[in-house]
Amino acid sequence: MATKRSAGLLLYRRRDGEVQILIAHMGGPFWASRDDAAWSIPKGEYTPDEDPMAAARREFEEELGLQPPVGDWIPLGETRQSNGKVITVWAMEGDLDTGLVVPGTFTMEWPRGSGVQQEFPEIDRAEWFGVETARGKLVASQRVFLDRLQPFL
Repeated sequence: MATKRSAGLLLYRRRDGEVQILIAHMGGPFWASRDDAAWSIPKGEYTPDEDPMAAARREFEEELGLQPPVGDWIPLGETRQSNGKVITVWAMEGDLDTGLVVPGTFTMEWPRGSGVQQEFPEIDRAEWFGVETARGKLVASQRVFLDRLQPFL
């Protein structure tokens, strides 16, 4: 079985002398009542024949409903999650109005075993946080990207 791969874009900005990171709270019923370790870099899966950077751009647009700003893409490398999925992330300095976010949706059986298919937002909100606050909110496997971003700040 081929390894599943995801690509994402970590947007950051500078406000009042502080670096802020844009992250998204994962949508759906599993994450609804969680906050710490329930946020993600906007990202999504791609196929082996797709360019990872193109996938990161597409997934940013699908998850947030907005195009990423124009800017330089900084490669932050990849990491493997506990489920085996490999995530590749770039960072970019830029701004985005979270009030304009219109998340994409996904369909899943809910409640599990009910046979009922329901539609949920891929993310239920996106917000800007200081780096250390973002570290606590991000799922553990993505925190490494904040460390890799530090030399560029």
